[in-house]
Amino acid sequence: MRIGSRTSSRDAAGRHLTLAGQGTPTTLVLLRHGETALTPEKRLSGSGGSDPALSETGRRQAEAAARMLVARGTVQAVVSSPLRRAQQTAETAARRLGLEVQVDEGLTEVDFGAWEGLTFAEVRERYPDEMAAWLASPAAVPGGTGETFTVVARRAARARDRLLARYAGQTVLVVSHVGVLRTLVRLALGAPPASLFRMELSAASLSVVAYDGEGSASVRSLNDTSHLADHR
Repeated sequence: MRIGSRTSSRDAAGRHLTLAGQGTPTTLVLLRHGETALTPEKRLSGSGGSDPALSETGRRQAEAAARMLVARGTVQAVVSSPLRRAQQTAETAARRLGLEVQVDEGLTEVDFGAWEGLTFAEVRERYPDEMAAWLASPAAVPGGTGETFTVVARRAARARDRLLARYAGQTVLVVSHVGVLRTLVRLALGAPPASLFRMELSAASLSVVAYDGEGSASVRSLNDTSHLADHR
């Protein structure tokens, strides 16, 4: 099932959110998908290239994260990016939790344009000026035809707002990608765009952001990989 794509008048910094059920926080548990064949090589894998499946390691990581979530016993809904690696990770968790996976297009990974499949080192070598511009400004277009982080921030904020409205007062597992999840954390912190490149969110890591009835965000954990000790 896909969540509707209605827009929000709220700004990308997440200010002035008004939620139903103001007495109970709405908690987003942010799960990065498990590894694919591209992950260990640190290759850019967005929405503009191939749509790789989880590797065997990635499947084990997804199972480990699912067991952790079942042990916590708080997740009431599962929402995923439409990309295959995220949906496979979400389906693993949902199966153990006895829930269905909802899909939100706003959680799709960044489109890296011509940089898809390249490592950061390869991009620096082939496109040094473009890489420098991209690291310096959220308005820079990666790979000539890719998606700016300004655009990503807008759609990630709209996806967040949909989740907060639909699941007010609940705990929601959000399965997505490093670019989108870093953006959600950045918006929760009210941090500048440059902070995107200063966060480590490992494959199959868990982070938690809670929103109170006034829309104030609290980042409660970041890049928790304790459940992966035996699955690296």
